[in-house]
Amino acid sequence: MRSLHYTLHREDLDYVAQCLDFDVSSFGASKEEALEMLREAIELYLEDEGGDSPHISEVSVGELSIA
Repeated sequence: MRSLHYTLHREDLDYVAQCLDFDVSSFGASKEEALEMLREAIELYLEDEGGDSPHISEVSVGELSIA
C-alpha cells in the first residue's frame, strides 16, 4: 500500500483536491467527490506513466500554515 498526500480547499462553489506527490489535481461539489475524482485522476496518471494501475486505498492529509 502506498500513502499519498493531498491538500483540499474550497474555491468558489467547488472543493479542489491536489496531490502533493504528483502534479495531479481535481475538483468536486463536495469534499468526498473531490477526493474520489482525485483518486481516479492519480490512477490514470500512474497508468499513463507506464506502470500497472494501482488501486489506491489510502490517502493521508498534511497541513500547512502561512502567516
